[in-house]
Amino acid sequence: MTTDSWLTLAFYVLAFLLVVGALGVVLLPRIVHAALALVFFFFITSGVYVLLQAEFIAATQVIIYVGAITVLFLFAIMLTNRSYAPDSNPGNSQWMAAALVALVTAGILLATFLESALPVSNLATPGGVTDVTRTLGELLMGPFLLPFEAAGLLLLAAMIGAIVIARET
Repeated sequence: MTTDSWLTLAFYVLAFLLVVGALGVVLLPRIVHAALALVFFFFITSGVYVLLQAEFIAATQVIIYVGAITVLFLFAIMLTNRSYAPDSNPGNSQWMAAALVALVTAGILLATFLESALPVSNLATPGGVTDVTRTLGELLMGPFLLPFEAAGLLLLAAMIGAIVIARET
């Protein structure tokens, strides 16, 4: 097999696993298990980034989403008394409409895929990993330094507020 066919096969396997993870998040009856399915989903998403030769974004995905956001979700879930109750992730009565929208979306995506049939390797950046990492670093520490630092302070204030609210008095 050629490299392009291996990349295409890997992409299809990762796409299937992404769908399985997303279905786990939506359909698992216990919310803690749904959060763990979300961790699986985030890991597989970083695998797609690796296929696209964006290793820095893949590492950022794992560090921020798996390491920070999911821990925050689990912390919030554990603060509730019903985190392990069998009905902690109730179903929605509008699942038929959601299934119809999902089928229409899947049909549109399939038609678009069959029309274009773009190989995965053409989506990779030609400059390589070091160029992407250097460019992101220069943007974050250059013209976007003030908004980057402001977002960090805003997240810190939100975290302190959540701790104050969650603390028992």
